[in-house]
Amino acid sequence: MGRIVLENVTKKFGETEVIPPLNLAIEDGEFAVFVGPSGCGKSTLLRLIAGLEDTTSGQIKIDGQDVTEVSPSKRGLAMVFQSYALYPHMTVRKNIAFPMRMAGVPEEEQNAKIEAAAKSLNLTDYLDRKPGQLSGGQRQRVAIGRAIVRDPSAFLFDEPLSNLDAALRVGMRLEISEMHARMNTTMIYVTHDQVEAMTMADKIVVLQAGVIEQVGSPLELYHAPRNKFVAGFIGSPTMNLIEGAEAAKHDATTIGIRPEHLSISTTEGTWKGRVGVAEHLGSDTFIHVHDTGLMDMMTVRISGDIEAKHGDTIYLTPEADKMHRFDAQGLRIA
Repeated sequence: MGRIVLENVTKKFGETEVIPPLNLAIEDGEFAVFVGPSGCGKSTLLRLIAGLEDTTSGQIKIDGQDVTEVSPSKRGLAMVFQSYALYPHMTVRKNIAFPMRMAGVPEEEQNAKIEAAAKSLNLTDYLDRKPGQLSGGQRQRVAIGRAIVRDPSAFLFDEPLSNLDAALRVGMRLEISEMHARMNTTMIYVTHDQVEAMTMADKIVVLQAGVIEQVGSPLELYHAPRNKFVAGFIGSPTMNLIEGAEAAKHDATTIGIRPEHLSISTTEGTWKGRVGVAEHLGSDTFIHVHDTGLMDMMTVRISGDIEAKHGDTIYLTPEADKMHRFDAQGLRIA
């Protein structure tokens, strides 16, 4: 079991409140991702759950038990950090075994858990190597293996992939998602990368300045952002947000249109602009359009390739039923 509930949790550093009163429930077996810009409070929130930071007020409950004052080692949680924190003089086997040895687990049980974790993480052939003989992705898998053998009620990941290169990040992202599918254990994952959030999460928690802006599935947040901040943060490339007279035509302070919901023509359309940089990715092309009179730069996403040269005149037409409207407070207009 691993249901985690935060009730009116706050955190202050001195007189500075970094987490205003916050309520959140993460269900047993759920993969929840905390996402937001740097300094939004996502890592602080994770550390509060882990017990590595003291709450200023409020309660944290795990499976109905108040653990607010319980030490980290007794909360039944396992944390995986951005840094691998492996012992360089120990083999992979001994690194994975370390928390079990500290807990006095019998050696036979230790070996069985090590073999099972190594098999699930494709580390069987590396058990007798030391961390210096492993790639970054392999080291991170060792850190995850060390967490698995503790049989935690929940895993807490604090930006575990940020030290890896792009290819390894994608591979590890898939491995962690596969691990969750196999184990069905509660996982909380902190990242500033909204692509990781979209591809891994059952539930995304979007944070800004310690405040939860929206909680929902990836597609709920993508298709129905509750405010302008979420609309602009979730999605890559980011949503085009337009203000002024054009928004007023639609009875809104701001309108938003995602790059894939704009069509392109060289002869006619709703908005006229000039082609800037075109990013050709093979399956998609991102075109950055200037001089529309609407915003500094609009981004269009089209399937495949397009003959569009820098400086060409281009016309954009939005899909009317895919337009998002926001009021003066930045809240979604139904």
